[in-house]
Parts: sequence; C-alpha cells; structure tokens
Amino acid sequence: MNNIFYSILNSLDGNLKKNHTTNDNFIHQIELDIELILKSLSELESQLLIKGFSNIKDEIFFFKNQKPVILSKLIYYNAVYKIETKKPYGAKPIRKYLKKELRKLKRFYNNNLDFYKYYRSNNSFLDEKYFVRGKHDIKLWLDTYYFQSDHTFSTSHDYKVAKIIANDLIQVYIEDQLYKKIKKNKSKTQKKLKWTGSKVALIELIYALHYQNVFDNGNNDIREVAQYFESAFEIDLGNFYQTYLELRNRKMNRTKFLDALRDELIRRMDEQDEK
Repeated sequence: MNNIFYSILNSLDGNLKKNHTTNDNFIHQIELDIELILKSLSELESQLLIKGFSNIKDEIFFFKNQKPVILSKLIYYNAVYKIETKKPYGAKPIRKYLKKELRKLKRFYNNNLDFYKYYRSNNSFLDEKYFVRGKHDIKLWLDTYYFQSDHTFSTSHDYKVAKIIANDLIQVYIEDQLYKKIKKNKSKTQKKLKWTGSKVALIELIYALHYQNVFDNGNNDIREVAQYFESAFEIDLGNFYQTYLELRNRKMNRTKFLDALRDELIRRMDEQDEK
C-alpha cells in the first residue's frame, strides 16, 4: 500500500496547490479542496479493499501514519470552511468568535490528553488496539464517530490521530486570523501625534536626548535625530543648529523647556501622592 498511498497523496497535494493558485474565491476554493480530498480518500479506500495488507505491522503503519495525513486535510478544510462561513461581522465579535474556536481546540486536547501523550511520545504498546481494524476496546474511551464509521476502512483511533494533526493546523489558522485582525485594527486606529509646543522647545529636547546617547547608543548624527522627529511630528525645524546656538548663548535659563518638564512632572507626582 505504500506506493499507492504516496501516489494518491502527491496527486492530491498537486491538485490542492493548483486549486489555490487558480481560484480567487476563498470559500469556493475550500469547497473544491474538500471535494478533492473526499475523492482521494475514496480512492485510497478502494485500493485498500483490493490490495489489503501483508501483515498487522503494515496495517498499523497505514492507520497510524498514512491515512490520518489525508484525513487530517479533510478535517482542517472543513473546519476552516465552517469558521469562515459562520464568522460574524465587526472586529470585536470576530475576535470573540475566533477565541471561542480556540477554546474548542483546547477542550479536545484536555479531553484526550492521555492519547496525545501516547501519540506524540511515539509509543506503540497499544497500537494493536488503536490501529488494527476490529480490535477496538470499549474501555479506551472510544468516540461515537467510530461506531458509525466503515470498519473496513477505520480503526478506533485513526480519526483521532487525524484530528490531532488537523487541530494543530486549525490553531495556526485561527491565531493567524487573530493577528491579522489586531494588526489591521492597530493600523486603522493609530494616530499621528502633532507637536503643539514651540520648535525651540522640541530642539532643546532633541539635543538633550541626543547627548544622553539614548538613540542607538549614540551612534548617529544630530541631523539624523532631528530628521526623525521632523518626520514623526510632521514639522519643519528649520535651521536647528542656529536655534541650538541661540540656546547656548542664553545668559539665563538655557534649559527652560527641560526645567519646565521636570518641574511639572514632580508637581503631578506630588499631587498623585497626596491623593
């Protein structure tokens, strides 16, 4: 069955890739994806009934490592289809909805923790009960799905392996959607601040920060720092060298703005302490 499985899998992956590059409608694309996967599973089942297995070892390998790879694609795309078609409108409702879907994955993990540990630790001592047809054990907490499945093409736990593989992909998909929503919302709500103080005050602040080496450990020129502030606040500082020279030449209170910053900050702190 090895060659047959990989032939079907490679063909499926090629068709899925082709579908993704030629179809602009995401929902329709997923519908076609599901059809392709169902056809591949049907072909795999037909070949299995014809070829069979040489021994139990081959049967275990197929139901533990091969069939779940294709079946997980069906579970994944079906889940994405449901997520997208049931998604509500509005940023907050969507975020709440996606987080609820993540909690469903977490519940499945919690409810199947022992099997997760067994599968991910590459254990094999229960493989004959998990991955051989007709060898199910009711004491191993079987899913209702198993009793309704075709037992010529299913074991008690091959679907659960596929579910584990699919859930990892579904989690990545949902978290990616959440990240995109957060990033999109930030870009929408981010507002440029406008400097409403005097240009002289800003120049005084720029030089003070520059001389403290707080930008790139001081490895930049004052012009670079000034240009950054001009861009950030959309302000033209003009000949800031000349303005700085005038600050230096003041006979009194050469750091008027910085002194005012310090005094106001201390005053506000004192007020908050009193409260």
